[in-house]
Amino acid sequence: MSEETLEQKEKRLNERLARINSLEQEILQKEKKLKSKENAKKQILLRLSPALWDDIAQWAEADFRSINGQIEYILSEAVKKRKS
Repeated sequence: MSEETLEQKEKRLNERLARINSLEQEILQKEKKLKSKENAKKQILLRLSPALWDDIAQWAEADFRSINGQIEYILSEAVKKRKS
């Protein structure tokens, strides 16, 4: 049985390290792709009465939000409340 030389061991370890680095990069790319999907916002057409629009606009201004941000906040709170 021949013993592995130091150079052979080092070569084998370097190959394993390269494979680990490759897998790590692959994982990071997949995580980035998942995060971008999670952060992507869907666009919808929403029709509101002028009176409701005005009420939401006033509420948004009081909360220092855009109207779009206020609508998103209202919907998020409604979903949280429904889940609890």
